[in-house]
Amino acid sequence: MVDPRHYDAFFLWPGMRPPDLPSGPKQVYLLAGEVRGDDAGRMVPLRAVPRVPRAEVWLTVRTERLDWGEGVYRQVLGELSRWQAAGNPVAGLQIDFDAATKGLDGYAAFLKDLRRRLPPGYRLSVTGLLDWSAHGDPAALARLGGVVDEVVIQTYQGRSTIPGYQNYMAALTRLPLPHKIGLVENGLWHEPPGLAQDRQFRGYVVFMLNRPPT
Repeated sequence: MVDPRHYDAFFLWPGMRPPDLPSGPKQVYLLAGEVRGDDAGRMVPLRAVPRVPRAEVWLTVRTERLDWGEGVYRQVLGELSRWQAAGNPVAGLQIDFDAATKGLDGYAAFLKDLRRRLPPGYRLSVTGLLDWSAHGDPAALARLGGVVDEVVIQTYQGRSTIPGYQNYMAALTRLPLPHKIGLVENGLWHEPPGLAQDRQFRGYVVFMLNRPPT
């Protein structure tokens, strides 16, 4: 079972918090807003500007579509600037989008344009599906690897670990870019043999399910 106290990087929806660690978390991915399927013209903000002075911060945008209007780009870049100005050590922008394995080419094109818009110094992260490594087109994966700095592979759906996740792990070596493994709090997980030796493996990110006390 995934005990968050044994990890140091966390994905946090608004209202959630990382575990109490002696030295605090090293990285936090904070959901800032959503671009919903019924509106390509704006990002719906989900949290105020955070105050995270010590951990490396990723601003995450969850999106249901890739045909963003210019207003969305202005909102996202404005949030990055405000988070940085508030004293947060912002590493970059993460896009949370369920890109189908057969749609990676189109996703890579969107990310290439987004990367072009990012100010210098910001990195670009994406979440990814387990199926990418097993069945993704190598050429499409290579194009994605030329644009993003990391992919966080999600081994969970909802609040549970995906059954049979072990069957996908051996194919991770096909991913031509740095990757992390996304785990769900209290989910099942057994590290597969050889993962620690994967040159592109960069550790774990725990998706937190807890709620603050009321």
